[in-house]
Amino acid sequence: MSHSNQSRRDFLKSTSALAAAGTTVPYFAWSQPAFANQEANAKPNIGCIGVGSMGTGDARGHANFGNIVAVCDVDSRHADRAKNHEQIGKGQADAYKDYRKVLERDDIDVVSVVTPDHWHVKIAIEALQAGKHVFCQKPLTLTLEENQLIRNACKKYNDRVFIVGTQQRSSRDKFLRAVNMVQKGLLGDIQHVTIGINGSPTGGPFPVADVPEELDWDMWLGQAPEVEYREKRCHYQFRWWYEYSGGKFTDWGAHHVDIATWACGFDKEGMGPVEIDGTEVEHPVPFKEGYPTVDDSYNTSHKFSVKCKFENGIVFDVTSHGDNGILFEGTKGRLFVNRGKITGQPIEENWDKDHYSDEDVQALYKGKQFEGHKNNFYRCIAEGGQPVSDVFTHVQAMSTCHLSAIAGRLGTTINWDPREEKIIGNDLAASFFSRKRREGFEIPRV
Repeated sequence: MSHSNQSRRDFLKSTSALAAAGTTVPYFAWSQPAFANQEANAKPNIGCIGVGSMGTGDARGHANFGNIVAVCDVDSRHADRAKNHEQIGKGQADAYKDYRKVLERDDIDVVSVVTPDHWHVKIAIEALQAGKHVFCQKPLTLTLEENQLIRNACKKYNDRVFIVGTQQRSSRDKFLRAVNMVQKGLLGDIQHVTIGINGSPTGGPFPVADVPEELDWDMWLGQAPEVEYREKRCHYQFRWWYEYSGGKFTDWGAHHVDIATWACGFDKEGMGPVEIDGTEVEHPVPFKEGYPTVDDSYNTSHKFSVKCKFENGIVFDVTSHGDNGILFEGTKGRLFVNRGKITGQPIEENWDKDHYSDEDVQALYKGKQFEGHKNNFYRCIAEGGQPVSDVFTHVQAMSTCHLSAIAGRLGTTINWDPREEKIIGNDLAASFFSRKRREGFEIPRV
């Protein structure tokens, strides 16, 4: 191992040890030349897996905190672009099509996983097994089973930092303020939460096309069924096919259901809705027993209102209707929050003026100071501790997202045992707990 790699690894190990011992570890922004007595390379080395549109943006963010030494994408156009991007690979990073080439490198400390949803958990678990810290975009999981698989892996490899890219958890003036107000009881007892996530786009039929020369279509499909290539199945549009995602239930649900779950205190293991009513759900193509009967058009729901009832009587209405955002309704007041605004009488009258301090924000940040989402990730790598958007709370929200999609696909009401994590009383619905994976694309069980 080179001396520069050794100094970087010694720093990471020493800060982790100090954090574990309860010692205060000084934090410096990785992007600053803070380590005057060390080589410039005493920063984490980063590998970026998935560098399409979202992956490029995330890679630019990671570059502020370390050295991007590898980029990877099953589309060589994406990988080559990231390799030569002046803010990412700078012409120096190695470019790969196979993510395993990134994970097998012992000089890489951090991996960023920004692939289609159906690849997240497999790559993330294998990254943990390889000793990497992990940033993974939302929605983290494709199925209820994957929630358990990634949670178990994070429990086992608890010396790695794992953050989910739900950046709304780092919005102090809007989402954190709303969460704090609900948690402090300033709205009274919450009775109803309307979670507006809009509907999926509709489109199709889309023609079969030749696979582009630069794309490894078989690898892109991964665990999903083998199908002919259609341009609108791939890259950004994967979101609108249940084979690879959950439509808006998981795309925006991973953001807004997460905030609602956190605010209402349903983010602990064993919590969740007990009844999910999916009878008010429409799809743009015909369905039979929960599966689309055509394979050439977007198939995720474009119009829905799924009612998720919890044991204490609170109802989440996960809906495509109305404004994108979250409306909390309590016995004392109500507020609405989205990425553009936070409104309502409690906000206009500053009900939280004596209840929302820097210390309150720090408590929401699990003891860390408030800062940007990726800043929080790299701080936790340096100091230890859980990031603001951890796997354990994220999968609680994802359970509600997946259950909403299952109930909607079947157009029925299903019952969920949140402690046993089982769909009860409906064998067909229960069959959606997991999915059959193509041979060679199994997810590790740890």
